Amino acid sequence: MALKEALLYKKLEDQKVSCFLCNHHCTITDGKFGICGVRENRSGVLYTHTYGALVSENNDPIEKKPLYHFLPGSTSFSIATVGCNFQCGFCQNWQISQVKEARKLRLRPQDVSPGEVVASAKHVGSTSISYTYTEPTIFFEYAYDIAQLAKKEGLYNVFVTNGFMSEEAIRMIQPYLDAANIDLKSFSDDYYRKLCKARLEPVLKSIELMKKLNIWVEVTTLVVTGQNDSEEELRKIANFIAGVDKAMPWHVSRFYPQYEMDHLEATPPEILNRAYEIGKEAGLRYVYLGNVGVGNTTFCYHCNKALIERHGFSVRHYRIKDGKCPDCNSPIDGVGL
Repeated sequence: MALKEALLYKKLEDQKVSCFLCNHHCTITDGKFGICGVRENRSGVLYTHTYGALVSENNDPIEKKPLYHFLPGSTSFSIATVGCNFQCGFCQNWQISQVKEARKLRLRPQDVSPGEVVASAKHVGSTSISYTYTEPTIFFEYAYDIAQLAKKEGLYNVFVTNGFMSEEAIRMIQPYLDAANIDLKSFSDDYYRKLCKARLEPVLKSIELMKKLNIWVEVTTLVVTGQNDSEEELRKIANFIAGVDKAMPWHVSRFYPQYEMDHLEATPPEILNRAYEIGKEAGLRYVYLGNVGVGNTTFCYHCNKALIERHGFSVRHYRIKDGKCPDCNSPIDGVGL
């Protein structure tokens, strides 16, 4: 598979390069990779190893991203390459997100062109293409080319992301990006540094910037037992989201033992229920529970009538009419409702 020169970097002296695709801002010497493990400096030119190198493709319900207020009931052709710029010990897709693990498993990517991805999405009847499972920033060049073609074919584009991309990357993809689900893993910089090998502030800025650029944003927090599950922590997250936009949906997901944190217990349901209450107390219009099979109904924020009832990732009952609650006529926030 041919390498492709990367976007969003600059050349430095002594054949070094400065990558500004994400907020690690790696300075990479000749022959070395960035933190992501997929961007390599060869003789002063930065190359990506992920262009056209698919390791996963599926036609998923959009609710699986999770996006509950963006084209509900539709399907999204979902793709990924190997790699991530985080190193979360609780990662649920560690077999493909962590380059070292993918190598151990001897994963063999498929060589798939951007045009072939778009053609596949149209063939299976998807309304959108989601760049997901791993971190889409890491295969940015590939996603960028696909997204442009998808737009021309009338498809929407979705990022499921940790939100650590640079402002330059966000602004570059913005004309083609319609929605994003951003992980806000904690409101503690110490948590980000220790458990993810990253930082909190850039994620907060990404959420604010995407909202400002009119990208539809929903936020997910994986509540990890004993790590980010205190009331104080959850309240800070809820208050931040409410400060950006009370109409921004918050998905509070249950943690299951996984990867390097398989010794922890799954998140107790009472903590998730309390997180739901905290979100509503903060003034958020839409709060959902994830990975528990309940708590995924959309209610009208004004009259509290059920509007979208879901079973798993399937929409079972849909009552929104012309983007409004049929009972009180309040406009319901989202895209394609």
